[in-house]
Amino acid sequence: MADELARALSFVHGFARRKAPVVAPVPGGFAVLDERYPMSHDDNKLVVWSGRPGPVLAAAEERLAGLGHRLVCVDDDRLGQEFRPAFAAAGYGHETNVVMAFRGARPAVPAVATEPLTLEELLPVLREEWRESLPQASPGVVDGLAARAAARVSGADRVEFHAVRAPGGQIAAHADLYVHEGVAQIENVYTLERHRGQGFARALLTALLAATAGAELTFLVADAADWPREFYARLGFEPVGHTHAFLRT
Repeated sequence: MADELARALSFVHGFARRKAPVVAPVPGGFAVLDERYPMSHDDNKLVVWSGRPGPVLAAAEERLAGLGHRLVCVDDDRLGQEFRPAFAAAGYGHETNVVMAFRGARPAVPAVATEPLTLEELLPVLREEWRESLPQASPGVVDGLAARAAARVSGADRVEFHAVRAPGGQIAAHADLYVHEGVAQIENVYTLERHRGQGFARALLTALLAATAGAELTFLVADAADWPREFYARLGFEPVGHTHAFLRT
């Protein structure tokens, strides 16, 4: 379990570094910055796994100066728990994520084939997703959040965007697949609201698990407090560790 967690976190760190135009050292870790997407938390954040809260808080103020947010990802469960009081006092909210490794039986042949999407095909789907998730967001914010998908293609040797369609031909659900040096991550799984409860996410995940049969490790990261983690568990994913995210906007 510890080896799976270490490999998954190494993958996440490498992916963040490779796709970022700017990578800078900070106490206990590194910062990634991308001025093309200033509203994107994921593209402008600190990632740490050691150290003390005071220097990390100071580094967040320095490295993320001029942005509308401060995000610090703490990829060590014990350290994340220790950081909570200091970050709460500084006005940060807290979220716990669970890293889940696939340990189930992979389907030999998926029941439904996924459709690979180009970035151009993915963008309108992402805009619809963000309009659903952030109904009060301006068109400029929605466009920026969708456009940041372009940065992901440099994060791994293999970066693919997959979708399944409803019977009427509309894209119902989509997800990213990243594969690098024997490790595969499934990320950004989303079912559009009007297509939920019809099995599209299950069909999509089943197909991606079949597609990553040769990977030494297949994992995903889920919100520890939200229901999808239970859905992933039913598919054969098991928790291998927790990480923490501290956000101030």
